Amino acid sequence: MKDQLRKFKAHKPSPSETPAPAEKSDEVLFAEAMREVKKLPQDKINPERRRKVQRAQKKQADGYSARSKQVAADFHFSDMFEARLPDEGPVRYCRDGEATHTLKRLRRGDFYPELVLDLHGLTKELAKAELGALLHAARKENIDCVSVMHGIGQGILKRALPHYLIQHPHVRAFHQAPLEYGGNAALLVLVDTGEPGDMKR
Repeated sequence: MKDQLRKFKAHKPSPSETPAPAEKSDEVLFAEAMREVKKLPQDKINPERRRKVQRAQKKQADGYSARSKQVAADFHFSDMFEARLPDEGPVRYCRDGEATHTLKRLRRGDFYPELVLDLHGLTKELAKAELGALLHAARKENIDCVSVMHGIGQGILKRALPHYLIQHPHVRAFHQAPLEYGGNAALLVLVDTGEPGDMKR
């Protein structure tokens, strides 16, 4: 038995003679790594069809936006209308039924304008169109305070703007803006959004 053991040891290959294990190929390694991964269902929506639908929806929305903007701009403002405004102090207006302290809050800057319209360099007709679009957008987005920058210049828009605003049925009040919102070159306007009791501060 000892002789046989010696014989076995004598024939044991040296480490240098032991064949190295075969390296696994990249494909085998990848297959092993992905064994537990489940296949996702394929997205069967045609990308080209989706793009066509998106383009059609955008075109429809743009057309509606242009039409509604035109309707809003064409509706209210007349150059013939002249409202009675205070002779002294800053430009201000408060429609009937509005809370008496509303103008005071506008003057103090309690309301923050979420939309700002700059009318610098516009003609009266363009200014009316943009003003109508602004008020339309404010109601659509449920925004109750906007700022209209009329500038100083020759004072044409500055004089006309209050008369335009008073004609609009959704203007609750306006006041010369506080300094931080443009001072005597701008008006802060409160818009009736149709949401009773909604007063952004």
